[in-house]
Amino acid sequence: MKKLKTAIVGFGFMGKTHALNVFRSGRMELSAIVDADLNRIYQPGGNFDTGGIDTEILAALPKYMTLEECLEKETIDLVFICVHTKLHYEMAKLSLERGAHVFVEKPFVLDIAEGEALVEEAKRRKRLLGVGHVVRFMPAYRKLREIYRSNTYGALKFISLSRFSGVPDWGDWGKRQREFGSSGGALFDLVIHDIDFLHFLLGQPEKVESTFFGGALSPQDYLSAFWRYADRELQVKVEGGNTFHSKFPFEAGFKATFERASLVWHSYDGTEIKVADHQETHSLPVENANEGFREESEYFARCIQEGQYPEACSGESALETIRLCYRHVEQVND
Repeated sequence: MKKLKTAIVGFGFMGKTHALNVFRSGRMELSAIVDADLNRIYQPGGNFDTGGIDTEILAALPKYMTLEECLEKETIDLVFICVHTKLHYEMAKLSLERGAHVFVEKPFVLDIAEGEALVEEAKRRKRLLGVGHVVRFMPAYRKLREIYRSNTYGALKFISLSRFSGVPDWGDWGKRQREFGSSGGALFDLVIHDIDFLHFLLGQPEKVESTFFGGALSPQDYLSAFWRYADRELQVKVEGGNTFHSKFPFEAGFKATFERASLVWHSYDGTEIKVADHQETHSLPVENANEGFREESEYFARCIQEGQYPEACSGESALETIRLCYRHVEQVND
């Protein structure tokens, strides 16, 4: 099958991560890089390591300072958009108009109307629109969902997801601190991972009870919330933020109590889920979380090639997650 000619827009941490997985893919080939600062292409950055790219390979690739020029000069099937959230709408719209399939990094958009317009544009152009909620694809979380859906340990009674980091200081994050609120802060750029996964796992809650406060990036750089489901005896908690100093180590994890066992996973020891009952504790092995990035991009490329709707990373689903994020900061709280 012919490989998808792929362009990556924004060559910071996520752009490099996607590039590495495109190089490893049997479905995609990297045809162009777009970044307003071409010197950044060779600079490291990010809150954890997803691997390195040979600089000689990068040097040989076509590079452009604007997406418009890239799409004029290259034949592109798929565009990965990995830039500041405020640019997502215009770049995704341009890519769809030029006939490319589009994969947008999270958060999809901050403006609900823009998200709705992109979903409709993709439908009209008969192109696929995906959004990078990678936690859905990470092995430990996939295993948790499998256990929940198969009723392995009985009904789920309690689940808590958390995610913390220091204030990001790589790439353009210093500029975003000066543009207070423009990124959506930790709620839309960090804790959204766990909100999205819980939404993917459990559906929309009937009630959200939240506490939040501001930090360096936005009014919602820390969040703690409980979700309520009217039809289930289930307690759901989500907590996270980036209110720590920049070199604070990234951490994420989950705890879950089912009828017959309790589970815990943490990014510090990310290759196993601990399972405990009243008699013993044992481990379920899982692959490294970084495999989620590869699985995510391969899944979307496969959907394009096979003409399938990308249910696990669709624009429609991502837009519902954005709406749910806003519920956490609306003081009505249902």
